[in-house]
Parts: sequence; structure tokens; C-alpha cells
Amino acid sequence: MVQHVYVVGLDELNRAELASVRNADDYAFHGLVPYDMIVNPASYRMPEIMRTARRELEDGPPADAIIGHWDFPTTSMLPILRREHGLRSPSLESVLLCENKYWARRAMRDAVSESTPPFQHVDPFAADPWKDMELEPPFWLKPTVAFSSYLGFHIDSEARFREAIDRIREGIGRFARPFEYIMDHVEDRSALPPVGSGGTCVAESIISGDLCTLEGFVQNGEVVVYGVLDSARGPNQVSFFSYQLPSRLPEAVRERMIRNAEKLVRRLGLDDTPFNIEMFWNREDDRIWILEINPRISKSHCPLFRMTAGSSHHEVAIDVALGRRPDFPRQDGSFRVAAKFMPRTYQDATVTRVPTEEDIARVKERFPELVFHPHVSEGTRLSDLPNQDSYSFEIADLFLGGEDEKELRTKLHEVMEGLDFRFSERVSTNYE
Repeated sequence: MVQHVYVVGLDELNRAELASVRNADDYAFHGLVPYDMIVNPASYRMPEIMRTARRELEDGPPADAIIGHWDFPTTSMLPILRREHGLRSPSLESVLLCENKYWARRAMRDAVSESTPPFQHVDPFAADPWKDMELEPPFWLKPTVAFSSYLGFHIDSEARFREAIDRIREGIGRFARPFEYIMDHVEDRSALPPVGSGGTCVAESIISGDLCTLEGFVQNGEVVVYGVLDSARGPNQVSFFSYQLPSRLPEAVRERMIRNAEKLVRRLGLDDTPFNIEMFWNREDDRIWILEINPRISKSHCPLFRMTAGSSHHEVAIDVALGRRPDFPRQDGSFRVAAKFMPRTYQDATVTRVPTEEDIARVKERFPELVFHPHVSEGTRLSDLPNQDSYSFEIADLFLGGEDEKELRTKLHEVMEGLDFRFSERVSTNYE
């Protein structure tokens, strides 16, 4: 019997990844909420988004599972919609503890204090937020609710702090307003801290080292980590350059990270959900730091698992949502290693040329496994791109497989040369 799986913000790229899961023919995948309404809209109109989701669920076949792989607000919508349809789900409260960076830091401190950096709550609308600061620069300043480093700033002085606060005040409502809407659906407010709403910030001491991501799931209280991936940053040591599977970290370090993950997931009260956790390993003092946790699979890792394991880890999300024990990963892929690369520029400019269909076809003929997703069009002003970090502009995503890291880097340079992006002025990039 076919099982009906609804996927929030389903696009063609992820529909193709879903087709790789084991027994894919046993599922009917239905998009839930149009992509443009839930992924990078100018504003998140939550009442309209939720009305659309509820109407589509009522009009379609009965849902056996509802899943999603996008950041907030998708992750926070899922517990509400699943609850309304009697489906397995983590509690909304446990998900919000992950979504809110200040609340998540409190949980990390309780669960694994030795891996939690000093941090504090910051109200950007206080009369003088600088006077309330206990942390000394340098530190990171971020909205409690956001993603892709949106409005995240490296603070090295009072002047930089005040400049960042001005920009945060202007833009923080983009995520704060939908977060407050979601908060209206909370059943147990006592499970959440009394301070740190979506319209506030968290300041965190600087942590560094080799960055990686643990992909896992929790089911019936059991925490399982099934993959560890390395995250490389570009020359500015802030903006991401690549994600690579599998990780090259020592096994003993990965085992310690997994133990930390188990403690944190249990402290948050998460259950019946996939998750990913970003952590640093500082080689100099052998210290492990936790950066953040997300109550979902990482969409960026789906092609990497498909290339190395033979299936996207959408399979994990589906199995957990249906109450089945995942059997993942398997060693059925075509490559020993795989990577997602994020080509970026470090200066603003106008895009004067993007790859033609012929360019893409030629490159794919040479590298058949390539998955390419551009973020710009001819005429795009890079500074107009949504949800960028504060220091660079991501022009595309591309995924490649190979025998080792050296081969992956070689392929990247050849692919970008063949795609031939051009700009109105000279810009430095992370791929030349």
C-alpha cells in the first residue's frame, strides 16, 4: 500500500533526492506549501502559510507522514501540523529550544557545560545594550532566531557592537515575528525559559577548531548518530566553503562528540526526529565545543549520502516519521568521498554572466554526478541576495563525488571554470 508523505517546500532538487531512498516506489510524495512561500520569501506570512498547509493537507490523501528539511519556520511548523493529524512528532517545546539560540545555549550549558562557551542574552532594543554586556570582545552577536548567519556579527569593539545593533534592530523582525506566531501554539510555556524571545540576541565567546556536523536521529528515547561530516571555511574563516563526507577527524574525537550529542538531545527532550549538531574540535587543547543543534536533517548533506551510501538521508526522516527503525547508511554509493561546495565572492558586484544550458551540459558530461544549483541570474546585484552571511555572497551550490579530497578540489576548479560566472567588476572568490 502506498504511503503518503507530505514534504514542506518541496522543490525539484529534493524531489530527485527523495527518489533515491529505499523502496521509493512505496511512497507518494506531496509538496506542502509552495517553495517560494516558505523558502527565502521577503517575509514569512505565518497565518497565510499555516492556512495553506492545513488546506493542502485536508484536500489531499490522508497523511502518513509530514517531513521537512528547511530551517525555521519549517521545523517549527512540523510539530503543530503533526499534532493536528495525530502523527509522530517531537514536542513543539523541544523544537523551539533548538530554534532559539539563547535557549539552546542554556540547554547545552546544563547538559555539557565543558563544551559550551560563555554566552549571554542581549536585548537589542534596550536603551543602551552595550552597558549590559558582560562578555568582553571579541565575541559573536546573533539574533536568537535566524539561519545562514543572518545578522550575525563578529564584535571586536564597542563601535562595531553599536553598528551591529543598529542593523539588527532594522532586520530582526523578519524572524522574530514568525517566531512569536509559533509561540502562540505552545501548550506548555513552563518548558521554555522566561527570557530570550525571537526579538532578542545572544552574544557568544569565540570558539574555533575543526568544524564538523553530526547527523543523527532520536527514536523512542534512543539517540543514534549515523554520519559525521567536515565543514571547511573560506579564507575569511567565517563563510562556509564546503561540507565533506566522511569526516577525517580521529575516531576518538568523533566518539566524544557523539557522547555530547546524546547528553544534549536528552536534555532538550527531543524524540522522534532527525537532528544535526555542529561541533568544533580544537586540536591545540583537545577541547570540543558545541556550536548549534537543528531538529532536522541537513538538506545540504542529502546528495553526499546518496553519492557515498547510495541513498539520500531523507530516508531517515521518512522512517522516523513513520515510526520505523532506520537502517542507514549502507555502503551502496559510487564514491568514497563527496562534498558540497559553496562558491562565493567577497565583494559586492552585479552578475554579468551565468552558465548557459550548454555550459552545464558540457560540465555534466565530464562530471556526471554533478548537482548544480545557482543562486543568481544575469543582472543580480549580489547585495540583494537574501539570507547571506555578513561577509560574503554565495552564488551557487554544487555537489561532487571522488576518491579523495584532492580529486574533489580539482573537480571544483574545473567545474567553476566551465560554468564561467562573470561579474561587473573584479571580485575575490573562494574557488579560483
